[in-house]
Amino acid sequence: MNLLSPALLDAASVHPVMVGFSGGLDSTVLLHLLAQAPGRAAGSVRAVHVHHGLQAQADAWAEHCHQVCAGWGITLQVIHVAVRRDEGDGLEAAARTARHAAFQACLQAGEWLALAHHQDDQAETFLLRALRGSGVDGLAAMRPLRAFGHGQLWRPLLDVPRAALEAHARHHRLHWIEDPSNQHDEVDRNFLRLQLMPLLRQRWPHAASALARSAGLAAQASDLLATQDDAALQSCAGTSGALRIDALGALPDTAQARVLRRWVQQQGLPPLPGNGVRIIQQQLLSAGHDQPAEFRWQHARIRRWRGQLHVVPALSPWPAGWQQPWQGDVPALLPDGGVLTLQGADRLDRPLLLRQRRGGERIHLPQRTHRHALKQCLQQSEVPPWLRPHLPLLCDGDDVLAAGDRIVSGTLQHWLQAHGARLHWQPPHPSN
Repeated sequence: MNLLSPALLDAASVHPVMVGFSGGLDSTVLLHLLAQAPGRAAGSVRAVHVHHGLQAQADAWAEHCHQVCAGWGITLQVIHVAVRRDEGDGLEAAARTARHAAFQACLQAGEWLALAHHQDDQAETFLLRALRGSGVDGLAAMRPLRAFGHGQLWRPLLDVPRAALEAHARHHRLHWIEDPSNQHDEVDRNFLRLQLMPLLRQRWPHAASALARSAGLAAQASDLLATQDDAALQSCAGTSGALRIDALGALPDTAQARVLRRWVQQQGLPPLPGNGVRIIQQQLLSAGHDQPAEFRWQHARIRRWRGQLHVVPALSPWPAGWQQPWQGDVPALLPDGGVLTLQGADRLDRPLLLRQRRGGERIHLPQRTHRHALKQCLQQSEVPPWLRPHLPLLCDGDDVLAAGDRIVSGTLQHWLQAHGARLHWQPPHPSN
């Protein structure tokens, strides 16, 4: 019985594969297929078992996986995880998040993570997404291959019904774990599997394959739309990854929605909530030119500034009253993770003081006869509002000589030019 196509077997022999091995029926069959795949190099397949610690038998399950892998000559790594439900997810979703984080952490560059999702899983995922009101991207359900961590996430059994996996396991006398939590139908997926799908099969025997085929058609439509989305997103591209509001506003509402979601995805932000697109359209795109309109969800922020939508990074705050002397002979490591360096000269003539803005500062700009409010200078500069509190002020007593490398006083500018030197400020990176 050959459940893997020749193309998939070839892929298994070309790419190193890490199998997510729970010890259940599905992953046992997948590991057996890959372990027996002709032409695979020794050591090209390994297994990872995630120990969630949620069941009393968890230690016994890990030992079972060790014995199976030892019998097939497969290296097994057991990873213990703590399942946290901090984001309000159910236990199943929290366990999946912890499991995928563990997989991503140990996946090596160019390696493929093989998971044993099958046709019945795909049908259940399609139904769950449909019941949650998902669009075509969500109805595409699980993809057979997609980028993941340092490699790819591979689901080679998506076209195979679970009954075929069970037949393979019994034919080869494989032994697997039965997780009792799979029989608890208060979990949505288990309810579909235990209650709804058997009822559907009574009327439509091929319900699972039909639903999985619909997921495949949705994936084709989603891929086609993604190509159009990328072209539209490119037409709206602004500076430093921002979106031009005029170009975005020229698109139809439906295209705006898809471009916004695509942009958010590319920026590495969590998916927009259901009302996110509508709020951005109504409050940010239509806001006045100078209004600091923004939208927040989870740990993410989008802000309108100077005719563009910007992702506002999460930056660590400075401790109150922070200051330190600095003469430029070594880089100044700022408390938010930013760095200020003096380039082209060994050091300043004397130590100066680095500190954070407090408000009310004034600076004497080059070729000006009087001092200007630093706040006004920053508003006229290209420094985004969310970075301004992080600009280190270089001071000589009460005199502000520079705000990072963006605004430099006439006195300091004269010294820098005379010494062939310059300041360089590296902004902080977003905090986790």
